[in-house]
Amino acid sequence: MTNKERERLFEREFYPHLDALHNFAMRLSGQESDADDLVQDTFLKAWRFIESYQRGTNAKAWLFRILRNSFINEFRKKSKQPHASDFSELDERVSAGDDDQFVYTPVDLRVEVFKNLLGDEVTGALQRLDVNFRLIILLSDVEEFTYEEISKILDIPIGTVRSRLHRARNELKSLLANYAKTMGYHERDENTL
Repeated sequence: MTNKERERLFEREFYPHLDALHNFAMRLSGQESDADDLVQDTFLKAWRFIESYQRGTNAKAWLFRILRNSFINEFRKKSKQPHASDFSELDERVSAGDDDQFVYTPVDLRVEVFKNLLGDEVTGALQRLDVNFRLIILLSDVEEFTYEEISKILDIPIGTVRSRLHRARNELKSLLANYAKTMGYHERDENTL
């Protein structure tokens, strides 16, 4: 495949899903810069491995699978590394005798807006879910993929999709129980249906 053919394929089948990929990456990572890196990595891998894409199949699902694999690989890599801190700026301030108590920290408004879309409690609960549960909730309830598409994206049987989604929703429900009560939502009495 020539580069020109690749470019046309990307423009026609992959670029229309850019916003959905970024939203998914943002919900997975919780950080704008990490989401940007994930999307960029996804498109680089799609370009590199374009020969494995079957034209006419679900391009969105193919891209989501690449993004999901990149996220999990990065998640595993980060979880194995010790936390690194950069004290150089602090050392410079202490050496210079700068004893200001307040340090200006710029705020990324895009991150703040994202957090407020779902509410801090819901976003926090999603972030506390196991990564496999978070993936399944986001793919099903936010991105609205079918069970079959999720099965292909996550490379798991449909039965596993259903059971994992059920368990993820129950865990999310448990995490949000107190919040729901404070917001005036009460569990329905199962007998009054």
